[in-house]
Amino acid sequence: MIEIKEVKTAKQQKEFLTFPLKMYRGNPCFVPPLYGDEKKIFRSDYLYYDTCEAVYYNAYRDGKPVGRISAILQKASNEKTGEKRIRFTRFDCINDREVAKALFDAIEDWALAKGMDTVCGPLGFSDLEREGLLVEGFDQLSTFEEQYNADYYGDLIEYCGYSKEVDWTESKIMPPDEDDGTLEKMADFLMKRYNLHYGPAKNKRDFIKRYADPFFKLIDEAYDGIYGTVPFTDGMKKMIIDNFMLVIDLKHVAVILDENDELVCLGLCFPSMSRALQPSGGKLTPPALIRLLKAIKRPKIIDLGLIAVKPEYFNRGISSVISWELLKMLKNDGVEYAETNLNLETNHAIQNQWKRFKSVRHKRRRSYVKKLKEAENA
Repeated sequence: MIEIKEVKTAKQQKEFLTFPLKMYRGNPCFVPPLYGDEKKIFRSDYLYYDTCEAVYYNAYRDGKPVGRISAILQKASNEKTGEKRIRFTRFDCINDREVAKALFDAIEDWALAKGMDTVCGPLGFSDLEREGLLVEGFDQLSTFEEQYNADYYGDLIEYCGYSKEVDWTESKIMPPDEDDGTLEKMADFLMKRYNLHYGPAKNKRDFIKRYADPFFKLIDEAYDGIYGTVPFTDGMKKMIIDNFMLVIDLKHVAVILDENDELVCLGLCFPSMSRALQPSGGKLTPPALIRLLKAIKRPKIIDLGLIAVKPEYFNRGISSVISWELLKMLKNDGVEYAETNLNLETNHAIQNQWKRFKSVRHKRRRSYVKKLKEAENA
């Protein structure tokens, strides 16, 4: 018999957090989140609870954990889109349809109790969290920003009545076999044509002081219509700044300003933390910190993070400048390739951008959706 329990006690919280760690222990593709950060979801002052409500469930069989799931009422997103949606996230389960059905029944009942009519996901509190179910690329190393899952998850979710809403693709990006200088010339031409220049920064703190506020404003403008995004809150901004100070190297940052020193484009890349965090299960042990510092100083893989372009420059070829900056990063000693992370398959601009490089599309992720029957009949 399957028993579903809402997570309330300290023991249940630990079971929720450690279930995927135990399930994927030894899996070479699974990359754990930072355990200390995950624990914060059970704190009443968690940064997202000013705009969200959430519930967490564990599934048990004969007293043994066999699955978990969380549901999020993202009020800012619903207000933005005019919808009545619940997001599901942190779904992990043994290969058992009965267990999966019991977990999804629990969050669907919660959604109906909240007056919602649709469930979608996997989506987190914001697009800064892990999102999308892996449907291709199960033999590929996850980035730190992604959640790994076994290949049977899609079958379990579809069995529970969910269907595809959107897909993201991911690619490995490498320098072209031959560089004829065209990209550099195009980037220089565009910078001169629009009177643009690169933004200076003495160090990380100087960077934050100069560009943090305009960057967050730019991200909100550029990402406004993109699936699953929500406006930045003060808590989200602080989290990004804290993470920036920890892992960013300014040589992996590109800042482009106009003639009035207004921010036109900013891109952030991160050294891959995947291999550094795998052995410790996401805990920042002394050996993990040493591995992390080495990865930051001499990265072999770069993860593409946040990139934003001012809307009025969308169709002016600024992507060529960003591509040129990325190409220079990839030419640094020791860097093998860059991971794009998630690109919506319908975002043709970003998909076309990778044609300038030697690229391999190696992963695909999916967000599912289900209209709730009681809501349809209401």
